[in-house]
Amino acid sequence: MRPAVEAEKLGIPSVVITNSGFASLARITAKAAGVSDLRVAEYPGALGIDNPDQIRQRITEVLFNNIIDGLTVQPAPGAAAFSAGRWDPAKIVFTGSPKQVDRFFAEQDWTDGLPVVPPTTERVEQFLRFVNCAPDEEIAVLPPSNRKAVPWTIAVNAVMAGCEPYHMPIIMAAVRALADPRFNINNMGSTSGLLPFVLLNGPIVKELDFASGAQLISRGSNPVIGRAVGLIFKNIAGFVSGKNYMGTFGYPLVFTLAEDEEGSPWESFHVEHGFPRDASTVTLGVTNNWGPAPSPTSTPEKSGAQVTLEVICKELVKKKRLYTFPGRGPHAEKAIITVLVSATLAKSLAAAGYSKHAVKEYLYEHTRMPLREFEWVTRYTTAKERSTPREKAAAGVFPPEYAGAPDDMVRLLSGPDIVHIVVCGDPNRNRLMTLEGGHADPTTAEVELPHNWPELLEQAL
Repeated sequence: MRPAVEAEKLGIPSVVITNSGFASLARITAKAAGVSDLRVAEYPGALGIDNPDQIRQRITEVLFNNIIDGLTVQPAPGAAAFSAGRWDPAKIVFTGSPKQVDRFFAEQDWTDGLPVVPPTTERVEQFLRFVNCAPDEEIAVLPPSNRKAVPWTIAVNAVMAGCEPYHMPIIMAAVRALADPRFNINNMGSTSGLLPFVLLNGPIVKELDFASGAQLISRGSNPVIGRAVGLIFKNIAGFVSGKNYMGTFGYPLVFTLAEDEEGSPWESFHVEHGFPRDASTVTLGVTNNWGPAPSPTSTPEKSGAQVTLEVICKELVKKKRLYTFPGRGPHAEKAIITVLVSATLAKSLAAAGYSKHAVKEYLYEHTRMPLREFEWVTRYTTAKERSTPREKAAAGVFPPEYAGAPDDMVRLLSGPDIVHIVVCGDPNRNRLMTLEGGHADPTTAEVELPHNWPELLEQAL
C-alpha cells in the first residue's frame, strides 16, 4: 500500500490491491500519509486459504475489473477516511442526562462500549491543573489520524475513562510514549490482534496506589489508566475497531501493570533501560495475547529455577510470531517478548545465581525447535511468508543455522534483548506469563510532575 501512496504523490495513478474488508484500512492509512483519494481494488475473499484455481478465477473475473475501474473511474466523494475542517475541542457537543450522554457518545463511536464519565468542562479543567503547559499545546501527533494530542483532548479521554485528576501526568507520559517512532503506532491495526499495554515504574506507583501484586491489572488505579490510553488510542490516534483496527477476534481493553520493585531481586525495568531509580516512568508495550499462566514446580531432579527457565522456553515456542523471532538486521520485524514473573520465581532464579541478563541469555540459547517444524509453521500458518528459512538465511535475515538439515534444532530468538522481564503479580505464587509482541519496541517516557505537585496531590487526596 505504501508504494502506491508514494507513486500517487509523484503523479503516477495507482491502485492498491486488498483482501475483502480492508478498503477502509487502506484509505485511512493513505489519508495519514497525505493521499485522500486512494483507489482500492478488493480481491474477494481470503487469499491465504483459496486454492490456486480459486485464486486464478477470482483474479481474472473480479480483481482485474476492480483494478481497471480504480484507474479509470473517478473516486466517489467522501471516500477519504476523515472529513476536513477544524474542530474546537472545548465545544459543548451534547447536553443531557448521564444515560443520554452515554448513548450519544456510543453513537459517535467515541467509547469502548462501556459507560463513560461525562467530560464536562469543569472536570476537564480540574485535570489541567496537573500539567505544566497550556491546554492547547501540542504534546504529540498520533497517526493514523495525525490528530494533535493536546492536554485538553487528553484530559477529556482521561475523564471519560474514570481517572482522577492526579493521573494526568501519567497519561501525558503515555501519549509521549505512543508517539515515539519506535512504538510504530502506524502498524497497530493488524488482524492478528495487537494490543497496547502500560507498564509503570518508580515512586509514582506507591504514591498513587497502583497495584503490582495479585490481580494487578484489575486493582488499584490500574484499570482506569489502561482504559484512558485505550480511549486516546481510539479517539485521538484514530484506531476504530472494524475499520482500521482489524483484530480478527477483537481486543480486550488496554491493561496496566506496575512492577513489584520491592519484591524484585533485580534492578527494575526503568533502571535497566537507563532511567534514574527515583524517576517515575510509563512504558507502552504491545502484545497479541493474555493467555495461560504456567506454574513452574521444583522436583527432586530439577530445581525450581531450572524448571522456570525451561517452562519459559516452552512457552515461547508456542507463540504465533515464531516467523519473526529469529529475524535480525535492519529489515527484521520487531517482536519484543515481555515475560512477567512473580517475585517468588524471580527470587528463586536470583538465588540460583541468575541475573536478569543471564536469564535472557539462557532463553536465547535454549529456546529451540526442529527446523522442519519451524518451516511447517511458517509455510502453513503465515500466508505472507513465501520465502523459506533457507532463503532467509542466505539473505542474512535468519542466522546461518536455518540453512541446516530438517532435524537440526534452531534457535528461535534473534538475541537475548528480544526478551524483556518484568517482576509483578502475586508474590506468593509461582506463576509466569509471556506476552508476545509484534511490530513495535516498548517505549518509555518519564512522568513530568507539575511544579506544585505535593500541594496539588494533598488537595486532591
